[in-house]
Amino acid sequence: MKTTIQTTSIIFLLLVILVHPAWAQKAKTKKNAEIKIAMEPGNWEYDTASIKFITHRNVKAAYVSNGDRLFLKNHKFSNGTIEYDVELGRGFPGIVFRLSDDRKNGDNFYLRYFGGASSAENRTTLQYAAIIDDMSIWDLTDEYQSGATLNLSGWNHVKLVISGKQMKAYVNDMNRPALIVPELEGGLSNGHIFFFGGQVTIANLVLRPDVVEDLPAAPGYISTCNDTRYLRHWKVSAARTLPQGKDIVLALPYMGGTPAKPELPDSTTRWTTIHAENRGMVNLTRNFGHVEKTERRLAWLKTTIVSDRIQERTLNLGFSDEIWLFVNGQLLYIDKNHFGTPAQKFPGGRCTIENTTIKLPLQQGNNEILIGLTNYFYGWGIIARLDDVDGVHFPRE
Repeated sequence: MKTTIQTTSIIFLLLVILVHPAWAQKAKTKKNAEIKIAMEPGNWEYDTASIKFITHRNVKAAYVSNGDRLFLKNHKFSNGTIEYDVELGRGFPGIVFRLSDDRKNGDNFYLRYFGGASSAENRTTLQYAAIIDDMSIWDLTDEYQSGATLNLSGWNHVKLVISGKQMKAYVNDMNRPALIVPELEGGLSNGHIFFFGGQVTIANLVLRPDVVEDLPAAPGYISTCNDTRYLRHWKVSAARTLPQGKDIVLALPYMGGTPAKPELPDSTTRWTTIHAENRGMVNLTRNFGHVEKTERRLAWLKTTIVSDRIQERTLNLGFSDEIWLFVNGQLLYIDKNHFGTPAQKFPGGRCTIENTTIKLPLQQGNNEILIGLTNYFYGWGIIARLDDVDGVHFPRE
């Protein structure tokens, strides 16, 4: 009897060993199954006035005419591969993935078509940007632009490989990524998908869940993380409306008469801690969200630099959109970075460390750096770096 039980147990164990790989392979196949999404009305939520489902170049396609949104129904996406074809039109065709249920936050990849030929050397052909509170922060993510050769007539094939915090984007050339994003900033690990664009045609959408090639899920290398010269730890005030055309009232010497009360922070101002993100950007958009069209808002930022001696340091500063900078209570610098105007800062009105350079006079001991910052256009933030940290110290919280 004992022998029979032992024999039965051995046979069962052998069956498990032999069958288990098949189970595993079946589960893997199901998990990584390719999902083809037909461009048919039943699969999508859309505005019937601006989106049409058509047959184009012998395949089912969706034509998006007025920059509207085409939301995929009944599917959420986390990690894996997204592939699709797009034919260019007037607008910037793009996709948002890992979109929140309220449709206000996600990750955004798009192509830019300006009506002429493009090449891999043109770094503004495509871009990644996070969506925060229903607003793209493209003007705070200049480094996530790149080039690709677009087909001006016919399909452009896009493949996005997304794994955890990282993404590789291929455009037409499937052997070399056109863009690598080491850290996605949308904030979600799972969510919905939608397409957008103006006079663009989209077809052949395929999802491959969990097919991430060799892309790690952990954040990739970002060089600014190792750079100790960045001013990363700040305090921020609440935001308030500052009407267009209105300046901050300042207490300036030799004004004559009785000056108006300065509109600077005082002892009643309430401050909240804010830290730079991994790229070194102090992103106020996360704190204050979407800006309504024509609305102009003002917030104050402050930090302290401790200097071992009297010295002058060079401050490389990026900002969006207008700035008033004070050192130890004295006004040092006023500037504007208005996108699309002759006075926009390099590069192209975006907020980068290349916007401006300021000579920063430091006294021995504590030096308060106070910045008034306005926003009326897309992302809101600063990025600040000293030329050297010899004899200076920063707060850590």
